[in-house]
Amino acid sequence: MTERKPASPPLPAQADKAHDRPARRGKNGDGAERHDAIYRSISDAIIEHRLKPGARLREDALSEVFGVSRTGIRKILQRLALEQLVTLTPRRGASVTRPTADEAKDVFEARQMVECGLMPEVARRITAADVRELRDMASRERRALRAGEQSVAIKLSAAFHERLAKLSGNATLAEFVARLCSRSSLILAVYGSAGHLGCESHDHDELIRFLEEGNGERAKAFMSRHLKTIESSLSIVEEADEVPDLHSIFSA
Repeated sequence: MTERKPASPPLPAQADKAHDRPARRGKNGDGAERHDAIYRSISDAIIEHRLKPGARLREDALSEVFGVSRTGIRKILQRLALEQLVTLTPRRGASVTRPTADEAKDVFEARQMVECGLMPEVARRITAADVRELRDMASRERRALRAGEQSVAIKLSAAFHERLAKLSGNATLAEFVARLCSRSSLILAVYGSAGHLGCESHDHDELIRFLEEGNGERAKAFMSRHLKTIESSLSIVEEADEVPDLHSIFSA
């Protein structure tokens, strides 16, 4: 009978490699769910003004902060760039988009043309269930403003406008409105006044009333005034670029 030799212990170098090797990444690593969570974290930090316009977003630093590969971070930054929350520049990398006065004007002009134009169709298609949903959204937005949660109110306001666009039944225009609202959220977060969104807190309720009545033309005119009031409330002041402390911003 042949005597079995005891298994050889791993070489020191091999042991070190096994110890240093990162755990397999599943949903908490480079998976789609993890990417979505990181995307929301960065997006929220931009809207909440923790990451200011012009702030550089280094791939290696974000990779270290979130514990995912640089390839994964690059994909997330590209997604944010599509929504124009982030600007990608050759040889410089990514930075938080800094809206200019001209860009803010272009965004609100586009919203005027698209959102106002959708109101008659929304008034024709809206249901009682839709009205209840919109009133709930408007109520949550008011509560956020009263509580001083400016960033939350901005996101709720954008969600309200996006929902209105979807009720038109035109998926292509609704997607375009969603992108415009995303850009508007950044503009409002950076250049808006604290404590309000540039409009009266009951504006959305008034708009809902016209839509519920089926009065598309009144809703269209009201939407136009609503957007002009928001735009006129902006106070655009240029700021210098900064290098943010990403560990501090995204620490638990």
